Amino acid sequence: MVTMIVGEIANFAAYAYAPAILVTPLGALSIIFSAVLAHFILEEKLHIFGMLGCVLCVVGSVTIVLHAPQERIIHSVKEVWYLATEPGFIVYTCIVVVVVAVLIFWYVPRYGQTHLVVYIGICSLTGSLTVMSVKAVGIALKLTFSGMNQFIYFQTWFFTIVVIAFCLLQINYLNMALDTFNTAVVSPVYYVMFTSLTIFASMIMFKDWDSQDASQIATELCGFVTILSGTFLLHKTKDMGNSTTVQPPVFTSPSHPSSNSNSR
Repeated sequence: MVTMIVGEIANFAAYAYAPAILVTPLGALSIIFSAVLAHFILEEKLHIFGMLGCVLCVVGSVTIVLHAPQERIIHSVKEVWYLATEPGFIVYTCIVVVVVAVLIFWYVPRYGQTHLVVYIGICSLTGSLTVMSVKAVGIALKLTFSGMNQFIYFQTWFFTIVVIAFCLLQINYLNMALDTFNTAVVSPVYYVMFTSLTIFASMIMFKDWDSQDASQIATELCGFVTILSGTFLLHKTKDMGNSTTVQPPVFTSPSHPSSNSNSR
């Protein structure tokens, strides 16, 4: 639990120094370390498909890191507020809020127990807004530690409240999804939806791709697809190495003593 908390704090800090389009996909690296450590510590066999999944995640991560956009220089949390209140991101936020409300009050009671996308959709949509708010709070903390107090502005507290509220909402519905559906299905689907929507939200709010040409954007997308492929491969085949070989039934001839012991 301590190491997980430390990791989440480091992940939180990363958003203050790098674009979300770079930080979010790199979360797949935790899957690689988990698979490798489980192989040596828990003696869970890492089969050939698992190794291939790890290689795909590493290749995709390196591709994204090498072609990621430069972080926008921000001098105040008010600049983040200005970006968040531009028409494009306001429209995206309104759409997310409406869709999440419809999912919670209409689809969850009717289809929550049978359709995975209902729970994961709520977590992923709110997660995209959470990451944008986390980035704002991270920037505020970074500037505050450098001597420019950002907590005198109401915008910082607004972003902080959004982070807390949406994190609690995500935890609730993610736990419901894990209680209802197979983890091997929930994890990759959630990763794909959450990462895709976060990249889309970051593209709208921070305009990360404005300074890049088409070839760089295409390379980043290819790296992202490579990570997704490795993630799905790891989750879908994770139990292959632990499965036991089923022996075929042995048929004896009529002359075998065991086959005639009860015959007349």
